[in-house]
Amino acid sequence: MKVKVQTLDAKAGGDVQLDDTIFGVEPREDILHRVVTWQLVNRRAPARATRERSDVARTGKKYGRQKGGGTARHGDRKAPIFIGGGKAHGARARTFSSSLNKKVRALGLKMALSAKAKDGKLIVIDNLDMNGDAKTKALVAKLDKLGFGKTNLVVDGDAVNVGFARASANIPGINLLPAVGANVYDILRHDTLVLTKAGIEKLEARFNG
Repeated sequence: MKVKVQTLDAKAGGDVQLDDTIFGVEPREDILHRVVTWQLVNRRAPARATRERSDVARTGKKYGRQKGGGTARHGDRKAPIFIGGGKAHGARARTFSSSLNKKVRALGLKMALSAKAKDGKLIVIDNLDMNGDAKTKALVAKLDKLGFGKTNLVVDGDAVNVGFARASANIPGINLLPAVGANVYDILRHDTLVLTKAGIEKLEARFNG
């Protein structure tokens, strides 16, 4: 698959040949759903347990007489109705994790990349160098010409470009990741996927290496 390359100034930067085994896979909703579910489950923080009646450190001495006090017949102050008492039916400690076959995860990422290429929502940029003009105002003017969508995921090479990251930090709808951080959930939840040539090389090496 041949795709046109643009510079950050919206000028022609030649063409790049994308690997059809990565960017030309027919997307399947069931595979993408499985991978996204796996990602989101593993992002969940563990649930912390609350202290129930048996966990509260309070005296177990019976604090009032059984009859004649005009109050309920409580045995100790650990009862849930008292301030400082145990929580009734409190949350239990839980950890959330899910496993998914490595081949399915890799296939899901290929399908997410292919879906953006198929829908025409893939933009390839030569590089993210700002040439000393790493200002938000200057970057906004350039992005208007590049055809960026409402939300954009920009994937660079080994590391994100520092100047571009600084200039885009205050621009809503732009998120920046190195190639190693590219994942199905973030690709699908953005309107447009923007790849640098270095990012494409790293992604292809990730699958073919």
